[in-house]
Amino acid sequence: MIRLASTADASAVCAIYNRYVTDSIVTFEEEPVTVPEMRQRISAVIEKLPWLVLERDGGVAGYAYAGPWKTRIGYRLTVESSIYLAPEQVRRGFGSVLYRVLLERLRALNVHCVIGGVALPNPASVALHEKLGFTQVAHFRENGTKFGRWIDVAYWQQLLV
Repeated sequence: MIRLASTADASAVCAIYNRYVTDSIVTFEEEPVTVPEMRQRISAVIEKLPWLVLERDGGVAGYAYAGPWKTRIGYRLTVESSIYLAPEQVRRGFGSVLYRVLLERLRALNVHCVIGGVALPNPASVALHEKLGFTQVAHFRENGTKFGRWIDVAYWQQLLV
């Protein structure tokens, strides 16, 4: 089941996200996010944009959301998307389903452009974006650092309306 997130999901979202923080280059955060901080992040997003959770077996198995791309008014119809699945839920098709629902919600809000950033290498995320119709538009070399090494980041975009 996919539903809108609430601040009550902050603990479950932290459990998923913080594994990526501590064990991967997927996010450039280096310290685990606290539940109060995640509650604040969710609250800020759901005021204007969708934050979705995927429920399986009574728990949160993944989530996807969109946030503003930039703060200038001219970017108001462009968002940046993020999706995270619990590690045991990857490669089961849930990411595609969850991302498609997010894109449908964004289209209904008349969002024009969705941008997805990917820390590289991440072949699963690249494949997901391309499967869903995103086109790669940028590749920045060594613009982030984590675990003592430089990391490339690429961006994909999809025009919705």
